[in-house]
Amino acid sequence: MYYLDHQRDVVRIPPERLGPKLDTVLTELAQQQFEGKLVDGQNLTVMIKDVTPIGEGHIIHGDGGVYQEVEYEALLFRPEIQEVVEGTVVEIRKFGAFVRFGPLDGLLHVSQIMDDRVNIDEHNQRLVGVETKKDLKVGYKVRARVVSLSLSEISPRDSRIGLTMRQPGLGRLEWIAESHKKAEDKGPKKGGPKRDAAGKVLPPTKAAAPATPAVKPA
Repeated sequence: MYYLDHQRDVVRIPPERLGPKLDTVLTELAQQQFEGKLVDGQNLTVMIKDVTPIGEGHIIHGDGGVYQEVEYEALLFRPEIQEVVEGTVVEIRKFGAFVRFGPLDGLLHVSQIMDDRVNIDEHNQRLVGVETKKDLKVGYKVRARVVSLSLSEISPRDSRIGLTMRQPGLGRLEWIAESHKKAEDKGPKKGGPKRDAAGKVLPPTKAAAPATPAVKPA
């Protein structure tokens, strides 16, 4: 999801920003130019640091600015299809819920929230299962899987990312914890068969034969 990468690009320095504090100006301008933008159409630049100029800048005829080549370290965010993510519900709509994970939002369509029919209370920003009564509200933490992905280079925050929670191990974090607890309660009781780390039943241990008492010679 997140990773560091070494990038190289060109920053335009307007004439009014030229001066002795060039390093500070370069960092500020590079952050404005590159942060929040997509790299190669799939990596969102979250933050950059260690901006270093390469050689001398260039002037283009008719443009008073200086074009300076730079190197920098970039923190990139790249969502992947089938990736499991954890995020926070930030909005409830008639068609589902938006979940923020990292710097992006994904859509949990109403059909992908739970194995139950869902009533949507958009006014109170709440979703409720008809039979299970499980609810989902703004601010709740969830775990979901990315099932569709279309990033927007013009406006990355408007990217279309589809999520699902209708798979084992996914859902609101409290639902997952409750499911684990029920599974543990249904597990083997004390005195039941012993199992190995993979859950396979171990064969019964044979009791050791009683030791034969030593017979003293007459």
